[in-house]
Amino acid sequence: MSVYDYLYYIILPVLSISILIIFIRFLMGPRLSDRVVSLDLLLTTGIGIIAVYSIHTNQPAFLDIAMILALIAFLGTVAFAYYLEKREKND
Repeated sequence: MSVYDYLYYIILPVLSISILIIFIRFLMGPRLSDRVVSLDLLLTTGIGIIAVYSIHTNQPAFLDIAMILALIAFLGTVAFAYYLEKREKND
């Protein structure tokens, strides 16, 4: 079994199943923070899928897209933390 087969037949299905589980958590999250964390995890898992696809198809341009998505996810998490901090000061 080569690395490409391992990525395609094992890693990709595991990431796909984890996306389904995380999406269920996103829909059922009782608090806003649960939903934001699950959305961040969805983006991180999507970045993993893009990276696996990039390696499998030998297209390094997709890694640039994954890095941009990682930056957007990080900035979103920082913005949410800033929002929570401001909301707690007002309460």
